[in-house]
Amino acid sequence: MANELAALSNEIAAAVEAAGRNVVAVHARPRFSSSGVIWRAGVIVTAEHTIRREEEITVTLPDGTNTAATLVGSDPGTDLAVLKFEGSTAVPGRTTTTAPAPGALALTIGRSEDSGVNATLGIISACSGEWRTWRGGRLDHYIRLDLTLYPGSDGGAVINTAGETIGIATSALSRIAGLAIPAVTIDRVVDEILARGRVARGYLGVGLQPVELPDHQKGLIVLSLEPAGPAATAGVLIGDIVIKLGGKAVHDTDDVQRGLEGHAIGQKVEVEVLRGGEARQVAVVVGERPRRS
Repeated sequence: MANELAALSNEIAAAVEAAGRNVVAVHARPRFSSSGVIWRAGVIVTAEHTIRREEEITVTLPDGTNTAATLVGSDPGTDLAVLKFEGSTAVPGRTTTTAPAPGALALTIGRSEDSGVNATLGIISACSGEWRTWRGGRLDHYIRLDLTLYPGSDGGAVINTAGETIGIATSALSRIAGLAIPAVTIDRVVDEILARGRVARGYLGVGLQPVELPDHQKGLIVLSLEPAGPAATAGVLIGDIVIKLGGKAVHDTDDVQRGLEGHAIGQKVEVEVLRGGEARQVAVVVGERPRRS
């Protein structure tokens, strides 16, 4: 038994050492740093909520040196920020887009300037499919962590027993427990931020609430309209009941957000509403959701 425990201990230590070669400390807020992961050559991803300033950001690299980093862009919806840096030979580690199984062991790897690599061990307590955050972003998997997230752990790598990075850690998207922002989501967000500096999300400028319709159907009643917003400009009225978006039935606000993701900003989308019991088609030009201040 002692030999088995020693072997397990050595394997865990080796996994932490290997993953730590791709983890940095990010200095972008008062008092203490957060962590970040070298996701691509010269590109770091970290938790957006830990970035409190846009200039004078530095990172402590795996070799212990400090270097300047530039904020390329961020996405509060998925709690991701993308930084660029130069002057390091560190290369990205292995990642996996396969969703982990509940109960699987997981390690969160962070870094601080003072103590270097730090790690916590726990399990994946829950994993399910696509999940929309309270900030309006979409995670391709909901991955809940049952392990300790220290103040500097946010933005650190979450790895499996094979040493693959399944995502980065955040404490900002759930009041229940820490989450892993999955690698497939990170790839998608990084691509968009590197291309345009932000993640653009479509919106209609309406306040909606689900309602029951005859014959067990469902729709969304318009309770409010943004003045001069996309829907108001197109002629949608308060009291209209939205039943389809882009030809697909909508039953809740998640259906609307999911439908808008298939339409580019500035593109027209057909919105079918019930007005006075009659179905009407309204062509709405998809707007860009204003960023939270």
